[in-house]
Amino acid sequence: MKVLFAASECVPFVKTGGLADVVGALPKRLRDLGVDVRVMLPMYSAIEPKWREKMEHVLFFYVNLGWRRQYVGVEKLVYDGITFYFIDNEQYFGRNYIYGYGADEGERFAYFCRAVLESLPLIDFVPDVIHCNDWQTGLIPPMLDIQYRKLEQYKDVKTVFTIHNLKYQGLFQIDDIEEMVSLGELAYTADSLEFYGMCSFIKGGIVFADHITTVSPTYAQEIQTAYYGERLDGLLRARADSLTGILNGIDTKSYDPATDPNLAENYTAANFKAHKLACKKELQSIFGLHDWPVPVLAMVTRLVGHKGVDLVRHVAQEVVNNGIQLVVLGSGESEYESFFSELAARNPGAVGVRIGFVPSLARKVYAGADMFLMPSKSEPCGLSQMVALRYGTIPIVRETGGLRDSIHDSGDGKGNGFTFRNYNAHEMLGTILRAKEGFEKQDGWRVLVKRAMECDCSWGASARQYVD
Repeated sequence: MKVLFAASECVPFVKTGGLADVVGALPKRLRDLGVDVRVMLPMYSAIEPKWREKMEHVLFFYVNLGWRRQYVGVEKLVYDGITFYFIDNEQYFGRNYIYGYGADEGERFAYFCRAVLESLPLIDFVPDVIHCNDWQTGLIPPMLDIQYRKLEQYKDVKTVFTIHNLKYQGLFQIDDIEEMVSLGELAYTADSLEFYGMCSFIKGGIVFADHITTVSPTYAQEIQTAYYGERLDGLLRARADSLTGILNGIDTKSYDPATDPNLAENYTAANFKAHKLACKKELQSIFGLHDWPVPVLAMVTRLVGHKGVDLVRHVAQEVVNNGIQLVVLGSGESEYESFFSELAARNPGAVGVRIGFVPSLARKVYAGADMFLMPSKSEPCGLSQMVALRYGTIPIVRETGGLRDSIHDSGDGKGNGFTFRNYNAHEMLGTILRAKEGFEKQDGWRVLVKRAMECDCSWGASARQYVD
């Protein structure tokens, strides 16, 4: 089976979120199962020279985008046994950002979708399946069906469309998109690309793909309801027979406390006690916390509403007053950045905050904290809770999306974390205090940490589901 991943980001080349981790890890596991898998990405200026220097120029050609005739360069790099193709166009991708906010975003990714399809016969790789990811690749399935399907090279190509987060939909003026892609007026009816008077890229993927996946079984059910469905729940219910939720994994080779060079001391599930304590002491030092034997509760997150930081804001002082140290690493909306910065100023030695994101520091947080908080309002899959498990840091999560599928409450003596159901600040606080009680019983806590570290968060099982 030949599979081409089309995506807008991928580690280690360019990353803004969890999509990049998925596209970086899943193809390797599919390859291990015998799939001929390749990946196609935009050639952003943010891709570092160390990668560019290793690329091989394959070919170039031109595509029509309305009245525009645009250059398409194809660069190739084999990394970790996977062939990556990069679509090069300085006008669209030679910028100081990955994603913009409107303007010509529709044009940039309409171009990318067109370039992906036009390049297939030229790179001598016509896949059995094009695996499209999120709205940036949502025009590939309708373009394929409406404009390319009758051509010999494309007649048997199938499409899978993965929804990583339904909130981000790619909505643009119909006239602007049609002027560029020429799909015909029938493509913009209510049962096609039209969405409340706009052209929806994500709806194009949902309507036209042969199969739809999303990143956890629970999220696949949630998005068929009005609360989570972002006004697409009716369409998703109509396509329920072609919708599968497959829980993401993490790259367990990269996220490995036994070998991670960022840690003060490395450790495994068999010998974590003293070494994880050394990581905790380093974390307390970095964030200016007292060197006290109290639990450290950490968040590595975007500081935005749907991540549950508004719940944390309501009870953060009570958390600290109950003898819990708080570490926050992330950036986002200014009101939350200001709140956490002020909280740290009011509670020196008990609260440590870094506004921004530093990958190496995030690893230290995962290893050094005792507990990891993810109180999300919605979380399609979530990877941070799996990384926390891997490093023996016990997740405290709200039961939604992939958090519900991957974290199970330890109250039954078998779980790997602590969970709460309702989006309620004091229900979350009660769960945090319950975790603190567990921490204070150190013999039982070490059993829980060992159980967490032994959880299988790899891509193995999920990759087999994708092959199926």
